[in-house]
Amino acid sequence: MSKEEILRTGTTTIGLKIKDAVILASDRRATMGNIIAHSDVQKVYPLADNLGMTIAGVVGDAQLMIRFIQSEVSIYSMKRGSPMSVKAAATLVGNVMRNGFYLGLIVGGHDSTGGHVFSVDAAGGHIEDNFVSIGSGSTFAMGSLEASYKLNMTKKEAIDVAITALNSSRKRDSASGDGMIISYIGPKGYEEIPQDQIRVRCEELGFKYPN
Repeated sequence: MSKEEILRTGTTTIGLKIKDAVILASDRRATMGNIIAHSDVQKVYPLADNLGMTIAGVVGDAQLMIRFIQSEVSIYSMKRGSPMSVKAAATLVGNVMRNGFYLGLIVGGHDSTGGHVFSVDAAGGHIEDNFVSIGSGSTFAMGSLEASYKLNMTKKEAIDVAITALNSSRKRDSASGDGMIISYIGPKGYEEIPQDQIRVRCEELGFKYPN
C-alpha cells in the first residue's frame, strides 16, 4: 500500500488543563494523500469515566490503540477497585507506543490530584503540560493557544479557547476541518459537548460551522 493509500486523521488535536478539569478537542477530517476521505471521524475518545485520549496519525493504528487501552484501563480498575490515574494512563499509552504505532496522542483526565494533560509521542515519551496540540494543524493551533490560554479557565472559557484554536488550524491546514469534537472531563466524569452547542458558540464567536 502506497503512502497515498493510507488513511490518516491528518488533524488538529488539543488538550487543555483548566480549573479542576481538562478539555480535549479535535477536528473531524480524515485524509488519504491529498484526498479528503471522510468528514465525520471520531478523534476524541473516552478511555474511562475519568480519562480520554485524542488521536492523530494512521487510522488503523489509532483504532487498535483505543480498543487496547480501553480494555487495559477497565481491567486495571476492576483489579484495583479504583480509577486509573491520568499519569498511569499516559505511562501505559507511552509503553504501548514503543511497539511501533504511527500516532501522536494526547491523554487527559481527572483524578484525585485534579486535571492533567499529557502529550505522547511516537517513541513513547509522555510529557505533562498545561496545554498541547498535536497533528498537522498543530502549528496554527498553538499560536492561538499561546495567545489565549490562561491557568484556571472555566469550562465555558476553555471551550471558546479550543474553538478559536481549531478555527485557526482548519483555515490554514488542509488536513483539518469538517467540524469539531470537544469533550470535558471533570470531577463528575466524561462529557462530550453536543454538536448543536458547538455550532451555536461558533456562530456567536463569528466562525462558520462546520467549515
